[in-house]
Amino acid sequence: MSGFFANAVVYILAAIVCVPIAKRLGMGSVLGYLLAGIIIGPYLLGFITNEGQGQDIMHATEFGVVMMLFLIGLELEPKMLWRIKDLILRIGLSQILLTSLIVFGIGILVQIPWQAALAISLSMALSSTAIVLQSLKEKNQMNQPLGKMSFGVLLMQDIAVIPILAILPLLVVQGAQLVETDPEQMHGLIDQLPGWAQTLSIFGAIGIVILLGRYGFGPLLNFVAKTRLRELFTASALLIVVGISFLMELVGLSPALGAFLAGVILANSPYRHALESDLEPFKGLLLGLFFMAVGSTINFTLIFNEASTIFSITFGIILIKALILLILGKIKKLKLSSNLSFAIGLSQVGEFSFVTYAFALQLGIFSQSMSDTLMAVTALSMTISPILMVILDLTILPKLDRNEEKKEQKMDDVHEKNKVLLIGFGHFGSTVGRFLRASGVEATILDSDPERVEYLRKLGFKVYFGDGTRAELLESAGAHEASILISAIDDREISKVLVEICKEEFPHLEVMIRAKNRMDAFELMDMGVENIYRENLDTSIKMGEDALKKLGFRAHTVHRLAKQFHDYDEASLKVLVNFKHNRDEYISKTKQQIEIQESLISGELSRKFSVNDHTWDSESIKEAVKSEIGNTKGEERNRK
Repeated sequence: MSGFFANAVVYILAAIVCVPIAKRLGMGSVLGYLLAGIIIGPYLLGFITNEGQGQDIMHATEFGVVMMLFLIGLELEPKMLWRIKDLILRIGLSQILLTSLIVFGIGILVQIPWQAALAISLSMALSSTAIVLQSLKEKNQMNQPLGKMSFGVLLMQDIAVIPILAILPLLVVQGAQLVETDPEQMHGLIDQLPGWAQTLSIFGAIGIVILLGRYGFGPLLNFVAKTRLRELFTASALLIVVGISFLMELVGLSPALGAFLAGVILANSPYRHALESDLEPFKGLLLGLFFMAVGSTINFTLIFNEASTIFSITFGIILIKALILLILGKIKKLKLSSNLSFAIGLSQVGEFSFVTYAFALQLGIFSQSMSDTLMAVTALSMTISPILMVILDLTILPKLDRNEEKKEQKMDDVHEKNKVLLIGFGHFGSTVGRFLRASGVEATILDSDPERVEYLRKLGFKVYFGDGTRAELLESAGAHEASILISAIDDREISKVLVEICKEEFPHLEVMIRAKNRMDAFELMDMGVENIYRENLDTSIKMGEDALKKLGFRAHTVHRLAKQFHDYDEASLKVLVNFKHNRDEYISKTKQQIEIQESLISGELSRKFSVNDHTWDSESIKEAVKSEIGNTKGEERNRK
C-alpha cells in the first residue's frame, strides 16, 4: 500500500485502535503508539515495507519532538530556571557525567575506539523527553517531587545536546573521510569544514537563533497579531518553528535543539500563551506519529540475528542508568516508590540519540553496522522502558505505597480536647484558625502534610500531624467531646469521605465544610451537609462591596446589599441543586435565579434606605467628630 492518503489512513487507524486499548489496559498512550508502529511495520502487517521507508517516516515525524521542545522552552522563564538550578546542575549534570563515564569505560574495555566510545556514551546518557513527559502528564505527576526531579534531569539533557553536538566534529580523526551517503540527500553547509570550524559554526548558528528570538520574532508576531486573523498567527507560529528547524538542519544541528532555544527566548514574550495554544494540537498528533515511527523502524531482523548482543546492550544501559538515577534520587530523599518510578522512567535512551548517531555516522566516527546496532538498541529501549513502568505501576508500586504509608503515617498523639476540630491548616484553614484563636476559641488542629506541620510549629501553632479521615485519630482528638468540626481541606473527595465518617461515627458533630465552587457544594448538599462555605463567594462579594464604595455608594447601603446578595445566592443553591444533572434545565433555572436576584437587589435600592446610610461611613463620622470638637473649642474660647 502506498500513497500519502493510504499511509495517512493506516497510521491514523492504527493509532485510533491501539492507543485506547493501551490506555484501557493501563499501559499509557506512548506504549500504544509504539505498539501501533510495530504492528503496521514490515515484520507484522507490512504496511511499511522496508527499512528505508521507515527511516524516512521517522525523520518526517521528528517534527513532533521539535514542537514539544519548543513548547517546553516557552514554559521556561529565567526565574523558573533559577528556582530549579539545583536539580538541573547537580542532579541532571551528575546523571549525564556518571552515565557517560561508565559507558565510556565499558566501551574502552571492549576495545571500541575512544572517539566512538565517547560519542556512544554521550548519546546514551540522554533520555527520552517525549516519553517521560507524556507519561508524567498522563499520571498528573508533573508537580510532584518525582515530576520536578525528572523535569530537571531532562532539561539538563536537552541543554547538554549543544556541547555534545559541538564536541562530535572534534572527534574526527585527522584524514578520516566522511561516510558516503545518498548524493540527493541534503547535507549541512558545514560538512566539508574542518572540525574546529564546524564547532565554531554550530555556536554561530545558536547565536543567530538567540538574536532572532530576541529581536526578530517579537516584531513579526506583533505585526501579524494586528491583522486579528487567528489562522495567520498560527501560520506565523509554525513559520518560527519550521524556519529554526531548517536553519539548524543547514548546519547539521538538531532542529529540536534550535526550537528549544527559541522557546526559552520567547518565554517572556506577551504572545507566549497564544503560541502554546496554537501549537499544542500539532505537537500531540506529531508526537504520536513519531512514537509510531520509532516502533515501525525497530529492525527485528537485526535483533533476531544478533539477539544476545543487542538485548545485552539494551538491558545493560537500562540497568546502568536506572542504578545511577536511583542513587541520585536517594540523595535527594525521594521516597522509594517515587525513586523507582524516577529511575525506570528515565532509563531508556532518548530520541536525540538518533540525531547524534546520524551525525557521528556522517562524520565517520561510526561504521554503518555500529550505527544500525545503536539505532536498534535505542528504539528497543524506548519500547521496553514504558513496559517496565507498566509492570512497576501494577505490581511493585502499590505494595510499596502501602508499606510507606504505614511507616510515614505514624500520626501524632493528641493530648488536648477542644470544642472545635479543625481539619486542614493551609492558607484557608490557618485564616479560620487564627480568627478563632484571636477570639479566644482554641481548636484542635490536624493536618496531613508533614512539611507544613513542621513549618507551622516553628511559627508557634499547635498543629498535630495526622490524616483527618481516620476515625481513630478523630476519636483521639476528642471528636466525641467536640461540638463543631471544620473541614478546610481543598480536596472534594477527601471532604466527602470526612462527611461520611462524621455521619457514621460522630453524628452529633456540627460539620462545616469548605467547597471550591457550586459543583462541589451540590455534591455536599446531596450528602446532607448544611454548613457549606464556598471559598470564593465572600471574597468576591467583598471586592464588589469595595468597588461600590469607591463609586460613591453609602457604606450601610453596600453592607446591606452584600448581605442580601449573599443570602439570595445561598438560597438559589437549594433550587439549582435539583437540576445539576440536566444541563439545559440547569442553564434555564440559573438564568431565572439571576433575574430574581437582580430584581430583588434593584427593589432594595428603590426603597431609598440610603438617606441615613451616611452614618455608616467612617469619613462622615470623622467629619462630624471634627465639627463637634471644633464647636466645643469655640465655646470654650467664648467662655474665656
